[in-house]
Amino acid sequence: MSSSESDYADADDHEELSEEEHQSDVDDDGSGVDHEDGDDNDESKANEGEETTFQQLGVSAVLCEAIEAMKWSKPTKIQIETIPVALEGKDIIGLAETGSGKTGAFAIPILESLLAKPQGLFALILTPTRELAYQINEQFQALGASFGVKCAVIVGGMDMMTQALSLAKKPHIVIATPGRLIDHLENTKGFSLKTLKFLVLDEADKILNMDFEKEVDKLLKVIPRERNTYLFSATMTKKVQKLQRASLKDPVKLEVSSKYQTVDNLLQYYIFIPLKYKEIYLTYILNKFAGNSFIIFCNTCSSTQKIALMLRNLGFTAIPLHGQMGQSKRLGALNKFRAKTRSILLATDVASRGLDIPHVDIVINFDIPNHSKDYIHRVGRTARAGRYGKSITFVTQYDVEHYQRIEFLIGKKLPLFETPEQEVMLLTERVLEAQRIANSEYMESQDKGKKRKYNLDETDDTGEGLMGNKRIKPKFKSKSKLKVKSKFR
Repeated sequence: MSSSESDYADADDHEELSEEEHQSDVDDDGSGVDHEDGDDNDESKANEGEETTFQQLGVSAVLCEAIEAMKWSKPTKIQIETIPVALEGKDIIGLAETGSGKTGAFAIPILESLLAKPQGLFALILTPTRELAYQINEQFQALGASFGVKCAVIVGGMDMMTQALSLAKKPHIVIATPGRLIDHLENTKGFSLKTLKFLVLDEADKILNMDFEKEVDKLLKVIPRERNTYLFSATMTKKVQKLQRASLKDPVKLEVSSKYQTVDNLLQYYIFIPLKYKEIYLTYILNKFAGNSFIIFCNTCSSTQKIALMLRNLGFTAIPLHGQMGQSKRLGALNKFRAKTRSILLATDVASRGLDIPHVDIVINFDIPNHSKDYIHRVGRTARAGRYGKSITFVTQYDVEHYQRIEFLIGKKLPLFETPEQEVMLLTERVLEAQRIANSEYMESQDKGKKRKYNLDETDDTGEGLMGNKRIKPKFKSKSKLKVKSKFR
């Protein structure tokens, strides 16, 4: 088994979502699953006037201090529903929209149990993406800093020997992607999960899909049956039946949102344009909302590279993130975007699940997602934790069917994003020239017979020095509406 293949988060998911299948997903919750969101509605409404605290949920003083240090002022809906049930020792299926605090919902109960009975290799958290694994690690480290929690991140793209040494020290928490974890279980001497007390599958719908089915099956055969299992996701499909295979015992299903939902603070738009003008409209929008932070989603690795090069040639600080980059480069790109030294992140769906980057103002779907449910994860990168955000989806003449599926999935018609066509087309000459240079640079970088002079994964990610003096700087008339406007709120 190739860990690189199993760990790529942007692996193609060819499962199609028909109207009939979607309806069956909504109607079929799976057998043997208790619902706690219905009976407690009256109680939750009665408590709406009072602000629930973590202490009232049963969280210990030590963890409450750590939570306060992280500036979590009050628990989110999914945390209010999940933490008391988890502290009772029950298995959980948690369904909540992205950005709702799912990580805290499983991290807090696990650390409470660890405080009571500390031991090595106490909990395993499985994630579909490497970036999400590192983010979960950061939250565990912050929550457990005061009592010395040790974590290990086991993902593809990193040195296996270094990871094996980390596992030999028996960390309390292991955060892993399925492929690399199985590699260690099969090849690292002395490593086993026989003492495991907690198993968490974050973004469970993706993990339980065909991509990681074999790895999950292998894992379930080597971990103890006497354990607590938590499954969390923004979207849960008909694959609920597979949860029985994950050996959940009388799981409680906690649902704090509708089946497929985006947050109320997110303003969603679409723009219908000819395919050949996509880059021109993208440049117009980036200038219209200059000063904001963007994530632009593309469907292929090559698209992220080409558009990043084009935008750099137009003077934007763009950086790519995709599955063909080395792990250290992927983390470097994310860190630069988080630190706001880069304002535009060009990404494949490797960045669409679970990543919490609070300052993202606008998400642009440059390519419409092939899988309708990925739309929810993409736009969930903005409008997080009560903030406002905006998403704009590009729809070409070839994307109408995919777009209609998305509208059907989320149950709403999106408004059109108005653009003055004549003003947009003034950018044609400059954008086409930037595209020509970008394509030339990209083809040169792909020439295996030459030194990779323009490798976007290397340290020169600013575009400085690309093609010498051919780098184009945007020049707009002083009276143009394309001038920098005040920051979008």
